Amino acid sequence: MIDKLVKNIQKTNAPIVVGLDPMLNYVPEHIQKAAFAEYGETLEGAGEAIWQFNKGIVDATYDLIPAVKPQIAMYEQFGIEGLKAFKKTVDYCKEKGLVVIGDIKRGDIGSTSTAYAVGHIGKVQVGSKTYAGFDEDFITVNPYLGTDGIKPFVDVCKEENKGIFVLVKTSNPSSGEFQDRLVDGRPLYEIVGDMVDKWGSDVIGESGYSAVGAVVGATYPEMGKVLRKVMPKSFILVPGYGAQGGKAADLVHYFNEDRLGAIVNSSRGIIAAYKQDKYAQFGAENYADASRQAVVDMIEDINGALDA
Repeated sequence: MIDKLVKNIQKTNAPIVVGLDPMLNYVPEHIQKAAFAEYGETLEGAGEAIWQFNKGIVDATYDLIPAVKPQIAMYEQFGIEGLKAFKKTVDYCKEKGLVVIGDIKRGDIGSTSTAYAVGHIGKVQVGSKTYAGFDEDFITVNPYLGTDGIKPFVDVCKEENKGIFVLVKTSNPSSGEFQDRLVDGRPLYEIVGDMVDKWGSDVIGESGYSAVGAVVGATYPEMGKVLRKVMPKSFILVPGYGAQGGKAADLVHYFNEDRLGAIVNSSRGIIAAYKQDKYAQFGAENYADASRQAVVDMIEDINGALDA
């Protein structure tokens, strides 16, 4: 799967991922009205609205991008109906040839991690049959419980040819409360980076990259520069670009000399682009065209920084 991600990035020349993180207030009124006319102002209506919103964005951008990253919390808030929209979104994106990174940030004791891994990137046994539950290509995982919380995910990656991104240094302001603490003279995020490199050492693809990647926020570029060296074979998923303040020029050190090794996420900066002054001319009716233009601008911005 890491090789597929690399090929998609090379094909599109777009080291970016679109975060499909729909809040209901991002969904234009005409889509909400149509969904509510059919299902009422219900959780089912909300699920339908966010699914149709996502579909419009995917239809407008899938030829430009290598991957999408739906954040499951945005769907879980609508209960089972939201999870149905999540599953529809995952399946539709895969039909379009996109790599799907399920942003689920799971991590628990071994048996529970196994269940999470099976549910999201593996197959579950039902009598004599097996079924893929959510069936993302990659998922994000939390390493706080250590190796026995991560190994079940890596084992399923091997069985099913999938991948994971491990939280190493996150983009939020208070991440340093734990992640920057010195342990034996080194910041904790560096020690986690060492573990990521170790966990991924026997799942290296033909591309030379590992199925075990890392999440490193765009808002801490100096730390990203260090972590790139700590994890030379890990792809880095980079949240925090755009709306959270990360700039393209700061991100060049997240990449390797081959212009690979990192994929930069933008969520509301793309999916809610029509709400920004820069793209206001598109209007809510043409929200998906605004998203497409935001994707074009982001690719140009990232590639321009890499060229420079």
